[in-house]
Amino acid sequence: MPPVSLTAILPDEAAESLWDNLSKLTASKIFGAVIAAVISMVVVKILTKVMARALSRSKLDTPLQTLLRNLFKGVLWSVAAIIVLGCLGIEVTSLVAVLSVIGLAFSLALQNFLSNLAGGMQLLASHPFKPGDYVDAGGCSGTVTEIGMFYTKLTTPDNRLVQLPNSGIVAANVTNYSAQPTRRVELKVSASYDAPTDKVLSLLNQMAADHPLVLDDPEPMIHVDKYGDNAIRYLVRVWCSNDDYWTVYFDLMDGFKPAFDRAGVEMTYPHINVHMPPEP
Repeated sequence: MPPVSLTAILPDEAAESLWDNLSKLTASKIFGAVIAAVISMVVVKILTKVMARALSRSKLDTPLQTLLRNLFKGVLWSVAAIIVLGCLGIEVTSLVAVLSVIGLAFSLALQNFLSNLAGGMQLLASHPFKPGDYVDAGGCSGTVTEIGMFYTKLTTPDNRLVQLPNSGIVAANVTNYSAQPTRRVELKVSASYDAPTDKVLSLLNQMAADHPLVLDDPEPMIHVDKYGDNAIRYLVRVWCSNDDYWTVYFDLMDGFKPAFDRAGVEMTYPHINVHMPPEP
């Protein structure tokens, strides 16, 4: 394989300047560069340890601490390399300019990659949710199973694994249903106009009071919600532990019809009453 010329990578002026500087190396410059390299290594190790100690005392997640530590170390080594090249008498201005252009090209090519990385850093720093929380995020609902640097994984209620890009999550609204210890269950049920409202309200209050998982504080709120065309709609709001939400929800839903039947309350459906005038 033929050797690759620097002129194929760097502009002509930068390559010529680099070769010119290399040809002027002296023993004193090399000795000074070695001393600068040793000092730079010691300084980099000290600053890296200080940075690691500061990060360990913070409340940032481990993946984010690792990323920040590696970025910090990369910046220090880059500065050290520039110092050593300067001690050798090598003009680094043109080289830095070329590397800047290359970095810009890579950043444009990896725009989505970098935006997901920035989104992952924001999620790990702000903690809008944690593994095990049930959330609405990025247009999907599910239980958080993993928060990565680039993607967040959710498990949906029907056991599908969804991988969401972090950039989409931080750009949208996030609803965390597991953030609070309690949650409100809201249900609506209709009853006939023939059933007295106080009877229906008493029945619904009794159902809420009899359920062992419904909390007394905040107390249940049960009222008439709407007078419809064919029925009166009632609103039932009760509070329960976050983990008991679906149990309370389905227990009350399952119990409405049997309780209404026992109490003689009709649950109506859309219909039309036709009144025929008496015959003359």
